[in-house]
Amino acid sequence: MTLTGTERVEQDARRRGLAIEIVERPQADSLESAAALLGLEPSDVIKSLVVKRHDGDYLFVLTPGDRQISWSKLRALLGVNKLSLPAADLAFEATGYERGTITPLGSTTALPVYADERMVGKRVALGAGEHGHSLLTDADPLLASFGATIADLTDPLKPRS
Repeated sequence: MTLTGTERVEQDARRRGLAIEIVERPQADSLESAAALLGLEPSDVIKSLVVKRHDGDYLFVLTPGDRQISWSKLRALLGVNKLSLPAADLAFEATGYERGTITPLGSTTALPVYADERMVGKRVALGAGEHGHSLLTDADPLLASFGATIADLTDPLKPRS
């Protein structure tokens, strides 16, 4: 029997002893709308990004919704010169999740997790393995369950033009 994305998330959360809530969420046209639908601030909506190292290995980078990866900070932390966001099909191959649904929970490949320090101590929303759903949980136990590296990894979003 093949599990759905949300079932994989729930199963992994149980294994880790994490309290999670998966909620249905209508399509949102912006980060602010998505946050409002969840009763959260935009900074509490966490983007789970798959990042590719130059050697072909992948990692998860968790960033607050109102911020973006600081490539220079992440490269310095990892001690590498080159990182990139893989194509959608490669991110799917690495995690078993489509973009917009990605979460470290239930990923088909165990990848190291790096998290921006601004999510510590918060209740956050992440992808839940399927479109139209969000995962709500407390960041601290989530990060601890992955042995996440927590650091200053982001910069403010550049204004949209």
